[in-house]
Amino acid sequence: MSKCILIIDDSESIRELVALTLESAGFFVKKAIDGKDALSYLINNDTQLIITDLHMPNLDGIQLIGEIRKIEQHTTTPILLLTTELSAIKKEEARMAGATGWIVKPFNQQKLLEIIKRLIGGSN
Repeated sequence: MSKCILIIDDSESIRELVALTLESAGFFVKKAIDGKDALSYLINNDTQLIITDLHMPNLDGIQLIGEIRKIEQHTTTPILLLTTELSAIKKEEARMAGATGWIVKPFNQQKLLEIIKRLIGGSN
């Protein structure tokens, strides 16, 4: 069975671009439109990696990471922030909340796949 990656972004075009990149590499992808949508999925489902935007309605990426880390099965799930934000302060806040890494948009598809493979291995 393919490894599952959850993508959370309020931009449909970004969700689709990331999904296409990951699915072409053999990963199973789930998509959420914001933090609340993501949490409702994560409470009842397992995923091997989470990719989230920083700036979203309802829960921003840093708040979302804090909430994810409270879910027993996701205390150590790798979480990558995929954002246009370059602030060192925001990066530190994300790290303190439990983020595993930070990728700046626009992203290089091959580099994203290399990071994912380092964190969770290949798609199988």
